[in-house]
Amino acid sequence: MKLLIDIIGWAGSFMVVAAYGLNSYQKIKSDSLIFLLLNFIGGLFLILYTYYTKAFANTFLNVVWVIIAIPSLIKFLRPKIT
Repeated sequence: MKLLIDIIGWAGSFMVVAAYGLNSYQKIKSDSLIFLLLNFIGGLFLILYTYYTKAFANTFLNVVWVIIAIPSLIKFLRPKIT
């Protein structure tokens, strides 16, 4: 189980850093689906990892990260009315 949790933690870290890096180098936009999903899924994975390892300060940070991502994802996925 510990190995699975470690893999989830590393995957979450990679996703969040990838989203930031790709956006910083203007490879993806901050309102793109890939950016939003990388942040949302990466944040969820980090919540699982930090909760499992009892790093509650980091758990709080990642819960806030995911809460910030949710409205943006909803806005992106909502049908556009023109």
